[in-house]
Amino acid sequence: MSAEIICVGTELLLGNILNSNAQYLANELAMLGIAHYYQTVVGDNPTRIKQVIETAIERSPTDQTLVLLFTGGLGPTPDDLTHETLAEYFGVPLAEHPEIIADISRKYAERGRIMTPSNRKQAMLPQGADVLPNIAGTAPGIIWTPRPNLIIFTFPGVPSEMHRMWRETAVPYLQSHGFGQEVIYSRMLKFWGIAESALAEKVAPLLELANPTVAPYASLGEVRLRISTKASSPTTAEQLMQPVEQELKKIAGINYFGADDETLASVVGKLLIARGETLGVAESCTGGGLGQMLTTVSGSSAYFQGGVISYANAVKTALLNVSSQDLETQGAVSATVAEQMAKGVRSHLATTWGISITGVAGPDGGSEAKPVGLVYIGLAHQSGTVQSFEYRFGATKDRALIRHLSSCTALDCLRRQLLKY
Repeated sequence: MSAEIICVGTELLLGNILNSNAQYLANELAMLGIAHYYQTVVGDNPTRIKQVIETAIERSPTDQTLVLLFTGGLGPTPDDLTHETLAEYFGVPLAEHPEIIADISRKYAERGRIMTPSNRKQAMLPQGADVLPNIAGTAPGIIWTPRPNLIIFTFPGVPSEMHRMWRETAVPYLQSHGFGQEVIYSRMLKFWGIAESALAEKVAPLLELANPTVAPYASLGEVRLRISTKASSPTTAEQLMQPVEQELKKIAGINYFGADDETLASVVGKLLIARGETLGVAESCTGGGLGQMLTTVSGSSAYFQGGVISYANAVKTALLNVSSQDLETQGAVSATVAEQMAKGVRSHLATTWGISITGVAGPDGGSEAKPVGLVYIGLAHQSGTVQSFEYRFGATKDRALIRHLSSCTALDCLRRQLLKY
């Protein structure tokens, strides 16, 4: 069995809407152990939708069941053509379902509105298709087997509606028909402070494994290794993945920081809680980004005291006790100022640790001596130890990327120090 995802909507092609439905369904198919090799986005055009259907059927082995998952094109407007096009392609008429009209009318009445005539279109489904009910919205989908070894599901484009229809109807249907007996289990290991290519070289032999498989990914400075295996139960999957996971962690060493839903901020938080320690931050070029990352974690008030956004030099001197002479002679973007910022915020907030960030985020403001992407991170401890770290994130024009890398790297600096103590 294999599946293809077909997302219908010209707005997707134009980039007006992020196609989160494909990502959701891809992950769900993996969890069911259903092979998934292709995704297609097609506009609201009957001819092109038919071409997509034809291509999917032609490339599917004739001795395997093909599942086509459609999202979008189920609304009441003239450009919503998914069901109509499917009926035309397979040569069957559309049939009206009075129970759908009644359901839509009831939902409108509950909202104090009257169903418009155009909504009757949503009750017209290909003859022979079963209704895939939509509890939350007005656009029902279908479950249809128009020919042997072919199952078609249609869902509305609204993610919340599609998710519920998938969980409550589509998944039980597939499982009742013998699919999903072996599930693909995955674990995502996360790393910071090492390039994807460097990590891939270190773990190269493990990338050749057949079961479990190991695959590298990289995004915004973070490197990930996904371990995946197909197994009949979580226990079996854990037995297969655990030795590989331990070997990867051993090879990566301190560059490994967490797995799955863990973030640098959440990992730092756990370390601080375990030690009964607290943190304050002083930010310049990141403008509060580091504090935002920390407070995204539920329960962060247990260790995060607060921060100072010292964008102007006057704020650095007034609130963080940074030397005005050092600001004049060495500049705000310097190791000395980073150290004083960290020391100052730790002292004023009476925390165990103080972190500071100062740098040139660009795209303007750089010089030969201090180019765009130059960032200093300061780290102060209540023992009196103060350190600074220099990073060069490159002369990119992406200001947001430099700010993101700066905040994450600051968290990683603290993580490494916490593991040393």
